[in-house]
Order: sequence, then C-alpha cells, then structure tokens
Amino acid sequence: MQRRTSATLPLARDLIRAPSVTPDDGGAIGVLATALRGLGFDIVDLPFGEGAARTPNLFARLGRGGPHLCFAGHTDVVPAGEQGWTTGPFDAAIRDGRLYGRGACDMKGGIAAFVGAIDRYLSGGRALAGSISLLITGDEEGPATNGTVRVLEWMRDNGQIPDFCLVGEPTNPEHLGDVIKIGRRGSLNAHIVVPGIQGHVAYPHRADNPVHRLLAILGELTAAPLDSGTDWFEASSLQVTSIDVGNPATNVIPGRAEARLNVRFNDLHTGQGLAEWIASVCRTHAPAAEADVRISGEAFLTQPTAEVEKLVAAIRAVTGREPRLDTGGGTSDARFISRYCPVAEFGLVGASMHKVDEHASVADLEELTDIYASFLERLMG
Repeated sequence: MQRRTSATLPLARDLIRAPSVTPDDGGAIGVLATALRGLGFDIVDLPFGEGAARTPNLFARLGRGGPHLCFAGHTDVVPAGEQGWTTGPFDAAIRDGRLYGRGACDMKGGIAAFVGAIDRYLSGGRALAGSISLLITGDEEGPATNGTVRVLEWMRDNGQIPDFCLVGEPTNPEHLGDVIKIGRRGSLNAHIVVPGIQGHVAYPHRADNPVHRLLAILGELTAAPLDSGTDWFEASSLQVTSIDVGNPATNVIPGRAEARLNVRFNDLHTGQGLAEWIASVCRTHAPAAEADVRISGEAFLTQPTAEVEKLVAAIRAVTGREPRLDTGGGTSDARFISRYCPVAEFGLVGASMHKVDEHASVADLEELTDIYASFLERLMG
C-alpha cells in the first residue's frame, strides 16, 4: 500500500506551531482534539495535578468493540534553546523536503501520522471493526507524574484498557523501518551520602574520613558486571555520575562525601532488588550512610505477539526493510503501559530529536502514515 495522505503534514505543522514546552501545553492538546473530533472520536480531557504541576492529557476513543488498539504519545517537547536554529523552532518550516521544528520527530510527527492513518482507514465509509483510542499526555519530557501514569489509572477504572498499544516514539536510528522497540531497560538513580568526622589530615585518628568509605562503597558496586545480558537485553550497566566532597582545603578531612549513580537494568533485576543491594553495600562500609534510590521504571519485554508480527509485516510492505526487534535506548512511557497490556514502539527517525534544527523527512511522515494505516488494516481487517 503506497497511497499518500494530505492529512498528516498539515496536522504535524499545526502541532509544532503550538509551543508545548513542558509543562506548558501551548494549545497542542486542543489542536489534536479538534482533528480527532472531526473523525468521530469521543474526547475526554484528563488534566491531573494542581497549580504549576497541572498536566493536560487526552483520551479519545472511536468504537466500542474489539480488537482495541491504542496509540500513545506525548505533545510536550523539550526547550528549543536560544541559538542555532535556521528557522524558528515553532514555525514548522519546510525546507529541502524536511519539516523543521521542536517536536517534529519527538513526537508530534508520529501523532500526526497516526491521525492521518486513521483518516485513511476510515475513508470511503469503511465500518470500523473494533475500536481505536489515543492516550496523549503533556508530561512525558518532564517528571511524568501526572501524565500517562494517571491516565492509565483512569482507563483501568473506566474499562478502557486496550488489547495492544503502539507508542509513536522515534525508534529508528537512521532509516524508517530499522527498529521496533518491544521492551526497555529499567532505570534507577541513587544518591549516596556518607557522613564522617571532620579533622586535620595530620591527625586522622581523630577524624573519620567519609571519602575513604565512599570509595569503598563505589568500588564494591562497580567491581563486577551486574550480569552478561539476556536473549533480548544487553548487559545491565551501573554508572557513577558524580562524586562530591565540597572541600577546597588540602589539610582538612571533610565531614561528608556523596555520590550519584544510575543503573540501567534488564529483566534479570527489579528496581527494588537493586535498591536493597545498594543499601546493603552502603551499610557494609559506612553504617551511617544514606542511600536515596529513585526508580524511574522497571524493565519490561513484550514477547513478539501476533500484533508485533503484523506491525513487522506492515513495515516490510511499505519500506522493504526487515525491522529489528530491540530493547535498547532510554526509557519512555511504554514502561507504564506495559503494566496493563502488550506494548511496542515505532515511529520516525530520531537522529535530530532534542537537537537544534530538529526535523523529520516529509517523505518519512507519509511513509509512517502508510505503515500505521497498513497496520490498522492488518489488525482490524
């Protein structure tokens, strides 16, 4: 199927022109809601949080039967930065076959492509065999506390959990059709604080050097690999990101030392298990140490299902490429969705995301629309 649509590019441009830098919406949710109402969707606005933390979210559904496919994504974007853009970051300029603007590939282009695909699927009065929904948040690039997590809770409580979810994050490193994400590593951040007793370096017996204790802790944590990987995941990785003492003097043993680290872990581990291990190592070398661990998300894996196979077939039919099933990279809101239903991620080429002059190929936007439409046809019949 190589038909083209005129719906995707105009919507992508309208979305980019809404300056939705987290936590501001900039009107982006409203732009999307208008487009979906035009296709017959029922719209539910789901703002969560109070004051400055109030987050705009949207749930839209068309149809009531099964199969139920949900498309998930975010309209919020990272700041554009002040310098280096060749056109305004929210102008949505088209130049040399590329659409430029913050969010072009991450991920307003993906949202527009899905709406374009739905429009294509419904064209000609086709009856919907099943139902389609969209879970859209304005809080993916931020703290992610009042976005997808809260919408999923609402969906659960209101009988709206889908059979399968497709997240439109930019998964492809170089070419459209390279990669489908079927899982992600978990992530945690730890802040370790080791108290000591300050003193003169010439009288160490009168002090308790926290730096030595901290180095022993970090030495044990990094002494051996956490694992050697699994069939679907690369090896887990613990990286020390900061060691701070705040001591400008050369003859003073400090009274405190601290470090920060991040662990990206596969499905051999849980965040809680790693947190307990870190705390245990701290107690061994510094009984008074404190380890504050924040778990951003657990590792998850969607085994290649019939839905994933149909997505692979759609990509193959449109691009001629055989996508690789992958679990690498950072985290996404799929980590929350995986608690409720099978989920995969596929979107645009992400090489320019979060960069100056973020862009998406206009041809890729149209091909992504073709892929999503082909997937809908294979899934819905």
